[in-house]
Amino acid sequence: MTIGVLIADDQALVRRGFRLILEIEPDLDVVGEAVDGADAVAQTRALRPDIVLMDVRMPGIDGIEATRKIVSDGEVDAPTKVLMLTTFDMDEYVFDALQAGASGFLLKDVLPELLVSGIRSVHAGESLLAPSVTRRMISTFLQHAPAASRKSDGYDMLTAREREILHLLAQGLTNAEIAAALVVSETTVKTHVGRVLMKLGLRDRVQAVIYAYEYGFVGREADVPGSAGSSHRPV
Repeated sequence: MTIGVLIADDQALVRRGFRLILEIEPDLDVVGEAVDGADAVAQTRALRPDIVLMDVRMPGIDGIEATRKIVSDGEVDAPTKVLMLTTFDMDEYVFDALQAGASGFLLKDVLPELLVSGIRSVHAGESLLAPSVTRRMISTFLQHAPAASRKSDGYDMLTAREREILHLLAQGLTNAEIAAALVVSETTVKTHVGRVLMKLGLRDRVQAVIYAYEYGFVGREADVPGSAGSSHRPV
């Protein structure tokens, strides 16, 4: 299956660099380039790419607002997913981008092979965060989390195993790592993850991480993923 990619960045050299990286991959097809947020929204509506590589800072409609429009326009059967790329990793950009509906957030200095694998991961239904971004995001949530968990009817609906899955998701574990930790198959993990997202009304795994920390269900420093020596990986 070929993955259609739209590159949205106001700098021509950046767009060209991404195109050169992606065009050598047989399963990736660059369907177009957008010069700003408004152009990204228009081209997404016209071309229906699978993935939009979206810069955060662009003139006019920025990448965050463009992401919000693209996600709200998304087709149920074949939604376009947004992977944010930026030279900045400031917290407000991370929070705003994820709340707008982005499925991942990487810095522009990511290695080419990790960018490619990130696109494939997001297309496959996983979500992607740079470890430095994940650490800072979770650290901020821990600083502002309430002393006791706030009531959440959705959390009360989860079974004991589903709560365990949520806690492992919040630690940044992949399906394979969760399967190994619980000694179950990856298929079983995928089923549990799907049920967790459905019961909590969450769009994807990134929202599950945010949910777990916002509501104080996970809060130990030892749980923070992306410790020294880790690399970019899906969550």
